[in-house]
Amino acid sequence: MSRVSSYQRSARWKVSWLFVFIALACLPFSDLSITTYDPWAELGRLFEGLLQPTLGGVDNPFQALLQTLAFALLGVSGGALVGFGLAQLFHLRWVRIICASLRAVHELFWALIFLQIFGLHPLTGLLALGIPYAATFAKVYAEIIEEGDRSAYEVVCRQSGPISAFFYAQLPDLWRHIVSYTSYRLECGLRSSAVLGFVGLPTLGYYLSTAFLEGSYGELWALLMLFYLVILTLRYWAQPRLMPIYCLAAPFIIANDSEISLANISRFFTQDIVPLPLRNGEGLAGLWHWLSELFVNDALPGIINTLLLTQLALVLTGIIALLWFPLISRLFFKRWGRLVGHLFLVVMRSTPEYILAFILLMLWGPSMLPAVLALAMHNGAIIAHLIGRYSDALPVRLDGITGINRYAYQVVPAIYNQFLAFLFYRWEIIQRETAILGILGITTLGFYIDSAIQDIRLDRAMVLIAITAALNVGVDALSHSIRSRLRLSFGLQRDVVAR
Repeated sequence: MSRVSSYQRSARWKVSWLFVFIALACLPFSDLSITTYDPWAELGRLFEGLLQPTLGGVDNPFQALLQTLAFALLGVSGGALVGFGLAQLFHLRWVRIICASLRAVHELFWALIFLQIFGLHPLTGLLALGIPYAATFAKVYAEIIEEGDRSAYEVVCRQSGPISAFFYAQLPDLWRHIVSYTSYRLECGLRSSAVLGFVGLPTLGYYLSTAFLEGSYGELWALLMLFYLVILTLRYWAQPRLMPIYCLAAPFIIANDSEISLANISRFFTQDIVPLPLRNGEGLAGLWHWLSELFVNDALPGIINTLLLTQLALVLTGIIALLWFPLISRLFFKRWGRLVGHLFLVVMRSTPEYILAFILLMLWGPSMLPAVLALAMHNGAIIAHLIGRYSDALPVRLDGITGINRYAYQVVPAIYNQFLAFLFYRWEIIQRETAILGILGITTLGFYIDSAIQDIRLDRAMVLIAITAALNVGVDALSHSIRSRLRLSFGLQRDVVAR
C-alpha cells in the first residue's frame, strides 16, 4: 500500500511539472503585451473612483440589480428542476452525451444564439442560463445520487418500488448535498446573469460596461459594491423557504414589451444557420470547400489561441491558489487576519472573469495578458477558498514548526491531492471562459464567433460554436482521465467545487 501511495505521489508531481513546462513552452507563442498609451495612469484613475463611489449617474441601478436577481433565480431554478429529472436518466449514454454538449457551450454563446431568435425578450436570458445549468445540474445531481448510501433504498425498494424508495429512503439523505450545491450554483447564476448585460440584456453588466467605457469609475465601483453586497449576504436572503416567493415575483420583474417574431424563428432554422453552399445549391463539394476555408482561416487560429490561453491560465491559477489559500487558514493566520483574507477571496471569486477581463483589457489593451490574469485570479480565489477550508481540518504538529516550513513541509504535501483535484476539475471551466473572452477582442474562438455574428453569418458562427463545444468536451474527458489515473477525488465535496 505504501509503495502504491509513493507511486501516486510521484505521478502527481510529475504531472504538475509537465503542465508547468507546457505553459512555459506556450509563452513564446502568446501575446502578453501591454499596448495602451499610459496604463498606469488609467489604473490610478480607476482606484481613485474606489474612494468616491456613486450611483448618481446611473439610471435605476436597483432595477438593474433586481433584473440580475430575477434572471438568476428563474434560470437556476428552472435548470435545477430539469437537471434533477435528467439526473434520473443520466445512466443512459445519450443523455450524458447531450448534457456534455449543452454545458460545454458558455451562457454568453447561448445568449448570442437566442438574441438572433428572440431579440431582447426575457426568454433569451432565461434559456441562456437555463440550458447549460440544467446540463450541469444533471451531471452533479447524478454523481451525488450515485455516491450516496443505497442500503436503505435497497430495503425499501423491495417493498414499494424504485420511485417510492428513492423519494422516501434515498433523497432525504442526499438532500443536504443537493441544497448545498444548488445554493452555490445560484451564486454562479448571479455572476452569469450580471454578465448577460454585456450583450444587451438589462442586468448589471450593461451598466458596468457603460460606466467603464465612459470613464465613470465611481459609478463602476458603486455597482460592483452593490453586486458584492448581494453575494456576501446570499446565505441570509436566499433561504430555501423564500425561493418560491422570489420565483413567483421574478417573471413580473423581467417582463418587458418585447415580442417574439415567428418569422425570425422560422428564418433562423430554415435559412440563417444552413451553410451557405447548401443554400446556394452547391452540393457536398461546395460544403467541403466552405468548411475547409472556415477551419483554416477561423477555427484553427482560434483553437490554438484558446488552448494557449487556457494552459497559461490553468498553471497561473494553480500558483495563485497555492499562494492565497493560507490567507483563510487557521494554520497561518489568526481570526482577524483570516477575516480580511475571506473578504479578499470573496471579492475575487465573486467578480466574473468576463467583467475582470473587460476592466483589465480597457487598461492594458487587447492582448492575452488581461484574460490570463482575470481567469487565474478568479479561479485561483475559488480553489484557494476550498483548500483553505480543507487545511483547517489538518492536525497541527506539536514540534513548533511554523511559517514557511509549516507551509512547505507539512501543509502543501497534505493538501496537494485536493488541490490537484479542484484544479483539474476547473480545467474545462477555465477553457469555456477562455473561449468566451474572445468577444472582448482576444483572438480565441469567441472572437471569430462574435465576428461571424456581427457579420450576420450565423451559419459560420454555429459551426464555430460546435467546435468550441467539442473542444470543451475533449478537455473535460482528458481532465476526468487524469483525475482517475492519479486517483484524485473529493467525493461529495464536489458540491462546492463549481462555486
